[in-house]
Amino acid sequence: MAVTAMTGTAMTGTPTGPLAGVRVVELAGIGPGPFAAMLLADLGADVVRVDRPGGGGLAVDPAYDITNRNKRSVLLDLKSARGPARVLDLVERADVLIEGFRPGVAERLGVGPAECHARNPRLVYGRMTGWGQEGPLAHSAGHDIAYIAVTGALGMIGNPDEPPAVPANLVGDYAGGSLYLVIGVLAALQHARATGTGQVVDAAIVDGTAHLTSMIHGMMAAGGWQDRRGANLLDGGCPFYGTYETSDGGYMAVGALEQQFYDTFTDLLGIKDQAPARKDLARWGELREAVAARFRTRTRAEWTEVFDGTDACVAPVLSLREAPAHPHLAARGTFTDVGGITQPAPAPRFSATPAAVHSGPALPGAHTASVARDWDVPALTEQED
Repeated sequence: MAVTAMTGTAMTGTPTGPLAGVRVVELAGIGPGPFAAMLLADLGADVVRVDRPGGGGLAVDPAYDITNRNKRSVLLDLKSARGPARVLDLVERADVLIEGFRPGVAERLGVGPAECHARNPRLVYGRMTGWGQEGPLAHSAGHDIAYIAVTGALGMIGNPDEPPAVPANLVGDYAGGSLYLVIGVLAALQHARATGTGQVVDAAIVDGTAHLTSMIHGMMAAGGWQDRRGANLLDGGCPFYGTYETSDGGYMAVGALEQQFYDTFTDLLGIKDQAPARKDLARWGELREAVAARFRTRTRAEWTEVFDGTDACVAPVLSLREAPAHPHLAARGTFTDVGGITQPAPAPRFSATPAAVHSGPALPGAHTASVARDWDVPALTEQED
């Protein structure tokens, strides 16, 4: 039996966490919707994922799709005669529904907000899209990179003399999408419990990503941020906030912004006497070269040892495979191993209602019988005509 490194207890299949008792219906999709549902499941919600027969989305072996951990799965064809009715049976017993279709698709399938709220007025109906439910591009296809492009976020990232750097799909899909959907769902759930009235949460990646840039817009309005890449304090333009290559081809990340941290940094780096004044922007290029030259004299491991445990705000740049072995992350159990798959443990942490990984990725249709029993929807086990 698999054991979670986070809790040190065997997986029992019993949800724990602050959302224990909350029921969520997730209409299968890809990207930010499933990740948002995983967050709710990690926090203890009973998430039932409605998978479509034959699969869909990205060609990932379901056994390795950890965004479906802590969930249960039933197979329903929403285009069949009985499919929508069975989803509505689940909705009647649910607190939350999450869907990631293009605008209007859920309505055409018969599981839109009107149909769902007719069966369950308290339901929080969470909608996850890139462009939102209305606007000129609402019905257009898109992916993370396009959504963050139009918000200005993508244009901020990278070197000034190179194309913008692509931050995987973390900024749009997950930060601007999933996290804002979860915030919206939890806020609406609180409102529903207080008033008895559900509502629709329209979570658009463009909205969330734009919201993430709030501080930058304020700095730009105050004249403290230039609207171009690599020219600012937090975008690599500052020589004491960026990455530097080491002698073995590794990298160190430097974030010594405050004076006291900068003093420790230059002292440990060994350039305190020759480093130009940190506030002399005209000499930032000279400072950058001095820092870069010094980092190239030792390996990443050697510099890690120099800065470890200090207030220099310097850390090694690790790969995904290296990260779980970092001493601090290992000590906290930031990563866990479940069923042979190393993966991030649930976050954040709760003192009274700790979360845990209690089951691996839900295989499509594997939990039809248990969901039919626990949710009192016996029709789930009936065969389609």
